[in-house]
Amino acid sequence: MIEKPSGPLRRGWTTGACAAAATKAALTALITGEFPDSVSIVLPKGEQPKFALCHTKLGTDVSTAAIIKDAGDDPDVTHGAEISVTVRYGIPGSGVVFNAGPGVGTVTKAGLALEIGEPAINPVPRQMMRAVVSEVAEKFHHSGDVVLTIAVSGGEELAKKTWNPRLGILGGISILGTTGIVIPYSCSAWIHSIHRGIDVARANGLQHVAGCTGSTSEKLVQNHYGLPDEAMLDMGDFAGGLLKYFRKHPLPKLTIGGGFGKLTKLAQGHLDLHSGRSQVDFNQLAEQLKRLGANQELCEKTKSANTANEVLKLAQNAGLPLADRIAEQACLVVRKALRNTETHLNILVIARTSGANSHGELVGEAENNA
Repeated sequence: MIEKPSGPLRRGWTTGACAAAATKAALTALITGEFPDSVSIVLPKGEQPKFALCHTKLGTDVSTAAIIKDAGDDPDVTHGAEISVTVRYGIPGSGVVFNAGPGVGTVTKAGLALEIGEPAINPVPRQMMRAVVSEVAEKFHHSGDVVLTIAVSGGEELAKKTWNPRLGILGGISILGTTGIVIPYSCSAWIHSIHRGIDVARANGLQHVAGCTGSTSEKLVQNHYGLPDEAMLDMGDFAGGLLKYFRKHPLPKLTIGGGFGKLTKLAQGHLDLHSGRSQVDFNQLAEQLKRLGANQELCEKTKSANTANEVLKLAQNAGLPLADRIAEQACLVVRKALRNTETHLNILVIARTSGANSHGELVGEAENNA
């Protein structure tokens, strides 16, 4: 058991933020011949943390910088790991090319946000690294055509403590993070913040609030309905924590938005959507597809699928409205949890698009009136 530290919890930085900072330092040295004493980057929400370099190496046409990841008070398996980036000049016009070094995994199965064969460097960290390359290239009048090789000390062993092997990410960990910030994990603190969000919404006379599983779904839902910031409840994986408090302190309308995998677990009756405490039942997904008219081959592929998103793509290719069915089933689960609350309820299922400028796409929805 990991004992929660006393007092306020200290935030940390994601592997993606560390990799972006190391990229900036290594590229600066490759162009100028000198490493900065420390390096500052701008995170997606505007924060500008400063990172110390723990290791540097400069050659004729290659430069490496490394940073020790500080996850704050979060019990993160990568806390203390050395995140390094090696930069080489690329082919003119090639832009930024990403390679997986030792300790960084490679995608080997379908259903993830990255194509098979790609290094397991998620879209937002890639955007962050491209941004610092552009910043340094503009400052020193460089083309920005570089090859980045990201490595993590002990990453292959660390990955065994994650879901990566089961997901088909082999050889190491993933470079993650959508905000660059690690918020210390605390169920009670997170659920408390959900409660306070509902209180604020009621105090401000809001008629419609939304709880989302992550930043991608939150952005889509907020834009879809034009909701103010105070209407967005920081639900995350704690659907049960939100619904339990909401039924005692209701508002006229509640939207639940999330990725297909998370909402599949909700549709299957799970109110804690964390990967460590609930899993998608692929046999149930296959049964849903069968009811929608899927053939035996598709059902069998569903049962042996690697991820829920892989099943979603199979259903979309077959023209079957599986995301709508999941939204309908999730509506029923949420309505049951809300009991007799007179709230207009709707569910939005969001899929993340691939590519450098990935964003959310609405793929399924359902509603349920009290």
